[in-house]
Amino acid sequence: MKRILASLFALAAFAPAVVVAQKPGYHIIKKVSIPGTGGWDYVYVDEANRRVYISHATQVEVLDADSFEQVGTIPNTPGVHGIAVAPEYGKGFITAGKSDSVIVFDVKTLKQVAEVKVGKKPDAIVYDPATKHIYAMNGDSDSASIINPADGKVVGTVDLGGGPEFAVSDGKGNVYINLEEKAETVHIDSNNLKVLHHWPLAPGKTATALAFDPETRRLFAGCRGGQLMVVLDADSGKVVTTAPIGERVDAAAFEPSTKTVFMSNGGGTISVYHQDSADTYTLLETITTNPGSKTMGLDRKTHNLFVPANLAGQFTILVFAKM
Repeated sequence: MKRILASLFALAAFAPAVVVAQKPGYHIIKKVSIPGTGGWDYVYVDEANRRVYISHATQVEVLDADSFEQVGTIPNTPGVHGIAVAPEYGKGFITAGKSDSVIVFDVKTLKQVAEVKVGKKPDAIVYDPATKHIYAMNGDSDSASIINPADGKVVGTVDLGGGPEFAVSDGKGNVYINLEEKAETVHIDSNNLKVLHHWPLAPGKTATALAFDPETRRLFAGCRGGQLMVVLDADSGKVVTTAPIGERVDAAAFEPSTKTVFMSNGGGTISVYHQDSADTYTLLETITTNPGSKTMGLDRKTHNLFVPANLAGQFTILVFAKM
């Protein structure tokens, strides 16, 4: 018996370790601790320059999109909400809600180069490649201020008829903006700065997040009321389908190469849908993030997700990768 046991122990010494395979899907690969306290809002990934911008309290934190190291901070942005980059001009734009302004910075040096006064409490911000203009959403003025990145001047203001939340551009002369309380998506002709349509998002309510698929011409509106993703035809405004999502959605993204829609929910999840066809969507997974992690940024080069979180009082960026 002693010989048999000895043989078994000898074999066990050379046996391979048991490996538990991870379930396919998104998993945390990095937790980046950021100094300071305070809340956060939007995350913007500049895929070309490999930078990740995260609004944080009164400043913007900047990470390297590949190493995840913090490479800088853009200070003095009181009430910071959104970030956008105009690549042709090498400039970035930050909404400072408490100063009713947009802060302009150099994307290489991260130094502030100008401040543009806009409407009341600017929130989301987006770059329209068709007109090469920046759209700042004035939450308390029910309007959008349009800025020329070349000289930093406001070239127009569009009355939206309601408080704007997020916005997207199709790059072909159309800008789409969600009106939060009215549960509508506004369609703007960006060449003429003219509102063309107000499209209702019923059965969705309280419209916040918005993303766009340029190939199928579909808009993905995240609605807190009813906890729904509402899919719109970007040309007709018709609601083509809806799908359930998590609580308190606040950010959305679309990944063209994998045909995947992401809805980031403040309840601590990200709802991930696959686009089977223009009007058909299948739930792939529900990623667990952290309570209060309502926003995210998608890096379309690596498919990584950057999610701000509060972990035991420490401001942290959770980096998720697809396994």
